[in-house]
Amino acid sequence: MKTFQSIRGMSDSLPPTTSWWQKLETILQTTAASYGYQEIRFPLLEFTDLFVRTIGDTTDIVEKEMYTFKDRNEDSITLRPEGTACCVRAGIQHGLLHNQIQRLWYLGPMFRHERPQKGRLRQFHQFGVEAFGLAGPEIDAEILLLGQRIFSALNVQDHLVLQINSLGSAASRKLYREKLVAYFNTHTAQLDDESRIRLRHNPLRILDSKNPQLTEVIKNAPKLLDYLDDDARQHFAGLLKLLEQLGIKYEINPCLVRGLDYYNLTVFEWVTNALGAQGAVCAGGHYDGLVEQLGGKATPAIGFALGLERLLELARAHIQTETTPQIYVIADDVTAAFDLAEKIRLALPELRVTMNCESGDMRLQLRRADKSGAKIAVMQESSSETLKIKFLRERLAEQNLKRDDLITKLQELF
Repeated sequence: MKTFQSIRGMSDSLPPTTSWWQKLETILQTTAASYGYQEIRFPLLEFTDLFVRTIGDTTDIVEKEMYTFKDRNEDSITLRPEGTACCVRAGIQHGLLHNQIQRLWYLGPMFRHERPQKGRLRQFHQFGVEAFGLAGPEIDAEILLLGQRIFSALNVQDHLVLQINSLGSAASRKLYREKLVAYFNTHTAQLDDESRIRLRHNPLRILDSKNPQLTEVIKNAPKLLDYLDDDARQHFAGLLKLLEQLGIKYEINPCLVRGLDYYNLTVFEWVTNALGAQGAVCAGGHYDGLVEQLGGKATPAIGFALGLERLLELARAHIQTETTPQIYVIADDVTAAFDLAEKIRLALPELRVTMNCESGDMRLQLRRADKSGAKIAVMQESSSETLKIKFLRERLAEQNLKRDDLITKLQELF
């Protein structure tokens, strides 16, 4: 008989890894809440046109990576490849954005049909924050401070470098695009096949190429920062001043661009050398035209998305979790064991309590208790009016006590 395997690039999470995920997610959620961000949830499935219009029909995501299919109504449906477009769609649909300030966060799976490798899966997970209705560099600084706070809480800040750049306004980027195309057209012999395609459709993405053979030609290309208009230049200068005042270290990377078409002004990435080729752990920037592009009123917006698999790979050595039971309940009558375990759980819900779930030999149950890793075993025999506490991890004498004194004793021990 055929045995089933998970789909390639879509992995299971098993204990104890799931406890690391839970701890990571808790840190993300509590940090976002401490900055006044509220959770938003949106569906896994959206109409395909949402991503075509926002991400761009010539991007790798839309052309090669999306999981798209026709449903029974012949509508084209796509598993979400990223969260920003979904967040904006939900904000417009439910009237959250016009003339309002919103600080939102989301967490969940995204889907892209890429070649699976370490740090890059076909079903992967992202944590994202999005801020709407604030236009100045102050919100950029807040978003970056929030990200740094997350990395500090996970003790991975020393493994990450913040790189920033400005894409300027649409007008300044159009001028720069013309200069960049003219430059690369004089160096087509040095470009690889992918860059020649990008030269026709999205030339800024050439700057983001990971091909080491293009390093020199990219290094000598015109710099977008030289083509910023006055407003964009002032915005970027204001942000840099704030980062210095806040003590946030950064590097200006003039070749940093975003793979999606809706970004403008500030863009940024936290990158690492600790994960091999998958160096970007968190990325984001401004997308002031996206709300209007999707049918809403013009709204300034900025956000970032953080790859949880990559972050967990960096942080797992620093995440302390405990999943073993603290108390193992043993009784020669299973009904009595249930009653005793539930009494403990009701009074002390923060403790992890396990029971044997079978009537049987007390010695066998005690061996199972020891194997479970529990700190103590609480034992009840039907022939006795008292309980016993046996210490499984310390050389302490066994204790007898009345049933009514159990909770008080456990409060002392834990």
